[in-house]
Formats: sequence, C-alpha cells, structure tokens
Amino acid sequence: MIKIVLDTNVILSGLMSRHGASNRLLQLVGSDDCLMLVSVPLFLEYESVLKRPEMLARHGFTYETIDRFLAFWANNSRPVTLHVLWRPQLSDPNDEMVLETAVNGSADCIVTFNTKDFEPAAAKFGIKLFTPAELLRIMEVSP
Repeated sequence: MIKIVLDTNVILSGLMSRHGASNRLLQLVGSDDCLMLVSVPLFLEYESVLKRPEMLARHGFTYETIDRFLAFWANNSRPVTLHVLWRPQLSDPNDEMVLETAVNGSADCIVTFNTKDFEPAAAKFGIKLFTPAELLRIMEVSP
C-alpha cells in the first residue's frame, strides 16, 4: 500500500471533473491500493479552499455535500500529527503543510500539479513527487 499526501489542487481538480486522473485518485480513498495521509492544518486547508464561494461555483457542490465528502475523507485517511515543523523549505508558504504532513507521516509521495514547487525539498526528505496521472501509471490503475 502506498502512502500519499494530496495537494489541495488535486482534490479540487478531482471534484471539478468526474473524468481524469484526479477524480480516479479520489475514488481510491479508502481502498487497499493507497492510504491517504492528512494533518489537521492540511485538512482545514482542504475545507477552506473547497468551500470558497468561487470554488463552490466551479465544482458545483453544496456546503453539505462538501461536508459529507470531507467526513468520508477523514474517516478513510490516516491522521498525521505534526511533531516537527520543517519551515521554511518551500517558496510558497501554503505548500509547507503538504510537505510537513508527508514528512511527519512518512509518506511515499506527494501528488500535485505543481511538482516543481516541492523540489528539491521533497527529495531531501526522500519523498517522491507525482502528478495524478503519473501516480496512476505507476500504480497501474486506469483513470
């Protein structure tokens, strides 16, 4: 089983389209193929972004639907306690919580559309970077 931390942009993309690699990754939550890792700050970031008015308009879900999605996510992910904060490692402070969750949770990889933003910090901690499509190819799971 692969341990994964998803960047918020992957979750948003997966909710905006029922097709494609991001949505397929969301369908794997709770499966035997992968284990999603999440920390409290990262989970709050997911909630904050998904519930922004402009994002609600883009993905088309209601607050209640997002709450149900997040409850499912919380129940099917492994919580990560942030024992050590490694800041600053990245140029974007909003990405720090993704990296910190991955490091503290001993993740195998971070999945993001912005892999360049996490280099070379992820490599320093032995964490691989993939886009959703790259990870699915490695896992041999069809989008």
